[in-house]
Amino acid sequence: MLGAHLRQEAPVAADSAGRVTIADIAREAGVSLPTVSRVLNGRSDVAAATRRRIEDLLAEHGYRRRAGSGASRANLIDLVFNDLDSPWAVEILRGVEKVAHAAGVGAVVSAVHHHAASMQQWLVGVRSRNSDGVILVTSQPAPQLNAELRRLGMPLVVIDPAGVPTFDIPTIGATNWAGGRSAVLHLLGLGHRRIGIITGPPALLCSRARLDGYRAALESAGAEVDDALVREGDFSHESGFTLGAELLAAARPPTAVFASSDQMALGVYEAARQRGLRVPDDLSVVGFDDLPQARWSPPPLTTVRQPLAEMGAAAADMLLQLVQGRTPDVLRVELSTSLVVRDSSAAPRQDSDAGTRPGGSGSAVGRNRPTKIL
Repeated sequence: MLGAHLRQEAPVAADSAGRVTIADIAREAGVSLPTVSRVLNGRSDVAAATRRRIEDLLAEHGYRRRAGSGASRANLIDLVFNDLDSPWAVEILRGVEKVAHAAGVGAVVSAVHHHAASMQQWLVGVRSRNSDGVILVTSQPAPQLNAELRRLGMPLVVIDPAGVPTFDIPTIGATNWAGGRSAVLHLLGLGHRRIGIITGPPALLCSRARLDGYRAALESAGAEVDDALVREGDFSHESGFTLGAELLAAARPPTAVFASSDQMALGVYEAARQRGLRVPDDLSVVGFDDLPQARWSPPPLTTVRQPLAEMGAAAADMLLQLVQGRTPDVLRVELSTSLVVRDSSAAPRQDSDAGTRPGGSGSAVGRNRPTKIL
């Protein structure tokens, strides 16, 4: 297990194909996986007695070093997304590529589209490429996948894990709960009390954390937590438009909407426009991510900045440490989010049915304000 010593247990047992894995070697030697990796990579920072014990076991069980071990590594990593149709994915890729390029390592980018068949096809490719390691994005590695990567000797890092990760898989994330809370506290500070939310897929840990932050902010202010104002989206522009239209068509619509992604927030913009409402005069909107397009949207979008490129860079750096047989100081990293206030949020209109009348003159509060980061 990464970053943890393993107790000596049963003797090494080859897999169904007769192959011995580094996990098997580590178990019999009573050391950690990174220690075996360091020996395989020819690193000098392993005690002589430990090195001899591991080398003896490798020889005894006929372990065949991967082509990527030591000086003959493939200098290639795999970056795997569920989908690649979002500027969000581009920002992650930008961070990974920056670190990989500086290290002289190539990156193979794949999209598996949530399909088991696509994942199996990717596994065939990763075996043939003999990649040095893998970064999975918004995924929950199945036990079989994790076991296969271990068998191949490929370290794994997960960005934005879909569920609660197992303790031995390194992860990179962001402070999603704090980000959701800061978005709603901002709207509450402007005077909004009926605040809708469009979440991401509930199966994702980041979606649930942002929703929990929304609820925590409302509860701390003594505001109503109305489940009728909660909608489950999928982070896409289309779901923001459809669910934003639902919220605005309600008998008592919200005066503000917190969308859990910038793309959904821009979908809410379009839903408001089609109802003759103006942002922020008739409806305040806050997003999450701070994609490049957020600052250029009309009006510029108030949003929670998620350091996506930095997350990609941190994941690549952690993976390369593991490839080199080094154990990162921390296996759980959460990078800070921050609220970026632009022109899409303002005080609500004075009349109680602020969200129901199209085209009202509304308040000019919030327009032409300088961008600031809280």
